[in-house]
Amino acid sequence: MGKFIYESSIRTDFDDRVLSHLQVAIGTKLRRNEPFFFTWQGDLSTGGGRTTVWVHSGASLVFNYYGGRPASINRAWLEALMRTANSPSGLFVVSEPPDEGGAEPIG
Repeated sequence: MGKFIYESSIRTDFDDRVLSHLQVAIGTKLRRNEPFFFTWQGDLSTGGGRTTVWVHSGASLVFNYYGGRPASINRAWLEALMRTANSPSGLFVVSEPPDEGGAEPIG
């Protein structure tokens, strides 16, 4: 389990594979100077509430991975994540679809 840390005060756990895809999607939006909302569901052990943050180029973001090996990127999943990020409600994690293209390692 990796951690996504926003502005050093908001921390949440994501599987390393999910976190890798989020890093690419978020990085793509920020390189384009496109701020957006990012929403995730909290763990049931902490009440299962929902958190939304406004992601912008001035925000402090940390992607802290548990494992040392970079994940391969599923292009179909990345495209699905980007569709949510480009919607009015913003980025949220969707289920991973089958990879129809070649997976590429990042990092």
